Amino acid sequence: MKHTENAYVYNTLKTLIDICDEGIVAIDRDENVTYLNNTAAAMLGVEAKDYIGNKMKNLIEDTTLYRVMKTKKPEKDVHFSKNNRDFIAYRMPIFNGEEVIGALAVFKDITDYNRMDKELINEREHSKILETIFETAYDWVVLVDKDGVVTMMSQTYLDFLGLKKEDAVGRHVTEVIPNTRMHIVAKTGKSEIGEIQEIKSNHMIATRLPIVIDGKVIGAVGKVNFKDISDFNTMAKKVFNMEKELEYYRDELKKERAGKYSFESIVGVSSGIVKLKSMSQKVAKRSSNVLILGESGTGKELFAHAIHNFSMRANGPFIKVNCAAIPSELLESELFGYEEGAFTGAKKGGKIGKFELADKGSIFLDEIGDMDMKMQAKLLRVLQEKEIERVGGNTTKAIDVRIIAATNKKLDKMVEEGKFREDLYYRLNVVTLNIPPLRERVQDIKLLAKYLVDKLCHNMGIIVTNISEEVMRYLTNYSWPGNIRELENVLERALNLLDKETIIESHHLPTKIVENVSVSNGNIEDLQSTLARMEKEIILKCLKSVNGNKKEAAKRLNISRTSLYQKLEKYGY
Repeated sequence: MKHTENAYVYNTLKTLIDICDEGIVAIDRDENVTYLNNTAAAMLGVEAKDYIGNKMKNLIEDTTLYRVMKTKKPEKDVHFSKNNRDFIAYRMPIFNGEEVIGALAVFKDITDYNRMDKELINEREHSKILETIFETAYDWVVLVDKDGVVTMMSQTYLDFLGLKKEDAVGRHVTEVIPNTRMHIVAKTGKSEIGEIQEIKSNHMIATRLPIVIDGKVIGAVGKVNFKDISDFNTMAKKVFNMEKELEYYRDELKKERAGKYSFESIVGVSSGIVKLKSMSQKVAKRSSNVLILGESGTGKELFAHAIHNFSMRANGPFIKVNCAAIPSELLESELFGYEEGAFTGAKKGGKIGKFELADKGSIFLDEIGDMDMKMQAKLLRVLQEKEIERVGGNTTKAIDVRIIAATNKKLDKMVEEGKFREDLYYRLNVVTLNIPPLRERVQDIKLLAKYLVDKLCHNMGIIVTNISEEVMRYLTNYSWPGNIRELENVLERALNLLDKETIIESHHLPTKIVENVSVSNGNIEDLQSTLARMEKEIILKCLKSVNGNKKEAAKRLNISRTSLYQKLEKYGY
């Protein structure tokens, strides 16, 4: 009868232990598992029967349950983990009289508690951060819940309203801010941006936005953008001025990258130049590449500008590159740009190349004949593929650019000599314009001289009324190896030598032009004319050297004053 009662008690106790919410595990003095209830097995993700009689370390690798058998003292709040779950345990030794015969651990799964605790801590931290921002924000900001009750307000807003934090938070916003609509925004969920609101006789500009989470409006935030309409007007004026300034710089940049000259800028009536201008205008309307040939100073760049401005690309950029002026090792990065870190000294963020700048416009490659063979190959690829790749980059970019190239060298001979790529030559030489040298445009020299003098006078701020016929004769009889550039240089020198005169005379010209053997219409000037011209020049130079003192001039020329007066009358002075 007693045995039956003991079995009943044992089974009842075992059932109660098995169904309790805590996990329970027991070990003997050899650290073998002697008991593992159903809750513990479920928590640890094991089957109890697989571990009864086995070492405790097989169940929990880093277990320290054996310690309570050594210390004979219970341990509270012991944390351990298994299968990415966190547990907390209470441990105690098992006694038989005074002898320790094992240990028992009762534990709970606290994984969800830890997660919730972390979330709560994070939420408190975020709330504190937000509160700090509100309290220290210079802007006037207010936050309300869905019922229009103030939950936060910046200190500057509180100071303006003359309130303390406890006077505002927890009250309905209409009791705190006059003429507010924050509660309406929180109710309707509709934003109000740039609305005028009067507070304490101040007409402010405010913005009110609903706060929406998972499609539900949970409140609203309001901010005063301008504390007075005068502030807004001041800001608007600043923005307007900045926009005007930006527009000015954009226009200036556009002008800098635009063609400066048109066909009207090309002066000349000779048959050669008239035909060339007519042909250039036809070519300009197409999209083919153009090669301009001519001696130095003939105006190749002038034609390049005019072709661009007469083309369908006139509103696009016109980018100039002097291939001879840029070292060959830098020309690639100049033409195609480079990525950040492409080489030592590369700008942060990289640099855009000339071809990218010229997109939808024209690029003028002057002195193309000075480009080395390596760069010629890379330029050929751009012409074929119509795309560029920056130095140090690994992606390509499509470009739409018309190439206008120019050189004073004979490219066909360079091709024969192997100094210029034949394939590139034919890519560039779709349309060729040959600009005649100035010596072949004699009838244009007078027009050019007058045009250049007017331009120089405007730039130098001086007045010149005429160019003497004698000077014109010298100019038309000179061969001009430097072409129009040399002519402009000679005329600028003459203008700098003027004193009070308003007419350019022969003594203002360089000696090399005055002493040049004069040829006019194929006939050599006769001896009498030559002697008369030289006599006149000598007299005028002498007069200038003595500041117009005729007595002193006659003395230096070793002639009488009467003779001097007669000669001056003869030459129209």
